[in-house]
Amino acid sequence: MLDRTQQWLQQMVLGLNLCPFAHSAVAQGQVHYAICDATKDAALKDFYVIELKRLLEADEHIIATSLLMFSHDLELFDDYLNVLDWFQQLLEQADLTEQVQLASFHPRYQFEGLEIDDLSHFTNRAPYPTIHLLRQAQMTRALAQVAHPEQIFTDNIDTLNQLGRSQVEALCPWGK
Repeated sequence: MLDRTQQWLQQMVLGLNLCPFAHSAVAQGQVHYAICDATKDAALKDFYVIELKRLLEADEHIIATSLLMFSHDLELFDDYLNVLDWFQQLLEQADLTEQVQLASFHPRYQFEGLEIDDLSHFTNRAPYPTIHLLRQAQMTRALAQVAHPEQIFTDNIDTLNQLGRSQVEALCPWGK
């Protein structure tokens, strides 16, 4: 699971520059990877709380960001979205939204309102259901260095469209 996720990071996220902020954290070994095998709500919540604490208590130069990967029960995109919404609610209840933000990735990620075969979905497709914990302060500093941060998503879609479906699916075979 970890190898495949790291391969996705290298080939898709870094290789296509889908996240211009990821290069430094990956190169410096500051990405924490956590695999959740839990299937029950209580165990999912415990996993999430432990990983949130791990991120917030760590020096940002040691753990800059965390990828939480789920090995069971979240294969269906709607089930994954329910857990993502729940985790966001827990973040809000703990009053941590100014410290942490969530980014979402799933093998079957689909943006609402777009055709099912639209290549833009691949910007958020990963080999496993994954929730990315990002430090808000780091994102604010990183975005301040980018002239047009709102353009990142559009640029990513352009990159995927220029590559074409066959190349994108070759890089991201789980997302077919």
